[in-house]
Amino acid sequence: MSSITPVVLWMSGLSGAGKSTVAYTLKEKLQAEKFLCEVLDGDVLRTGINYGLGFNESDRKENVRRSAEIAKILCANNFIVICSLITPTNELREIAKTIIGDKFKLIYVSSSLEICKKRDVKGLYNKATKGEISSFTGISAPFDIPSGPNFILDTQNQAVEQSVEALYEFLKSLN
Repeated sequence: MSSITPVVLWMSGLSGAGKSTVAYTLKEKLQAEKFLCEVLDGDVLRTGINYGLGFNESDRKENVRRSAEIAKILCANNFIVICSLITPTNELREIAKTIIGDKFKLIYVSSSLEICKKRDVKGLYNKATKGEISSFTGISAPFDIPSGPNFILDTQNQAVEQSVEALYEFLKSLN
């Protein structure tokens, strides 16, 4: 077993890019190797601690702030934390980075809008296109390509297992 330093992998990308799938698969791999690891998934957080927050600018900031504070606490307690949140703007990513500090590693989960639409099992892109969902990232709300990510994960051209292995190798390289 190799050594991996506790960090926060902040995975940013469009809905359907594969953030959660990669996050949970990486968590399984890390836990099998006896590492403390937790996933903070944006959808799951919005059913609990971030319940009631919408998608306007101030609610998005609060969603990121709360998520980053939880990640910081877990990381300080020797967890590898994998945050799977769309985090659509560089400003929001900077808020998370400021809270977490040098343990923050921005992972851009790259996949085209067309591929994300094809992967959309919840039908959210279809609803957003029809105007049934407002402020939907990539349709009626912007998504900034991250400036200066620590790692780019190409989920459009990689299978889940390849993405997980690439991220695992990135984690090992941080020591």
